[in-house]
Amino acid sequence: MENIIQFLNELQNNNHREWFEDHRTEYKDAQAVFNNFVEKLILGIASFDPLINNLSVKDCTYRIYRDIRFSNDKTPYKTHMGAFIAPNGKSGGYSGYYFHIEAQGANYIGGHLLSTGIYCPDPKVVKSIREEIMLNGEFFFEAVNIARKFNLDSSSSLKKVPAGFPSDSKYAQYFKLKDYFLSQRVDDAFILNDNLINNTLAEFKSTLVFNNLINKAAKYAYDL
Repeated sequence: MENIIQFLNELQNNNHREWFEDHRTEYKDAQAVFNNFVEKLILGIASFDPLINNLSVKDCTYRIYRDIRFSNDKTPYKTHMGAFIAPNGKSGGYSGYYFHIEAQGANYIGGHLLSTGIYCPDPKVVKSIREEIMLNGEFFFEAVNIARKFNLDSSSSLKKVPAGFPSDSKYAQYFKLKDYFLSQRVDDAFILNDNLINNTLAEFKSTLVFNNLINKAAKYAYDL
């Protein structure tokens, strides 16, 4: 993992095509290490989450090239590597497990991250998750707390409880969320630990109950 961090840190300071082409070999080496780790991560997660099956590395990873067509930031390359392991892959519309390594000083997320949940879900999925919380709020609260090193992200929330949901509920703050995911910041020491794969799997396993709850609601929405 050290060569991944080193490459991304250098790319952060040299984000242009000439430098990237001169260092394409280093990129390919870093990408190979990352993909090998993701392959192990997929297999490890599948051992405790049966919804994860028959996924390839390509199903879960992203291109390093940025889409700059509609962005004021014209730097051509992402300065992070991430993998989202979820039913049907990264674009399947379900909740899953996200592993993220980011260059020092980059501002995409602002550091390395482990996360479980669903980001920018379909409106019908959001409604279904809120309904699940309305009916079984204590289970949602418990699922969040089981993942003790993670925090429920509330950075994207409505100002008011949406129509159709009780504003006097003790779970009202959960109805206002637009995304439903847990996150845990990790440092270089975590990423460079020789036991990274087992440590990461242990953290993600602690989020299984939360992930199952979100995917139960998502499946209900898609099956309607």
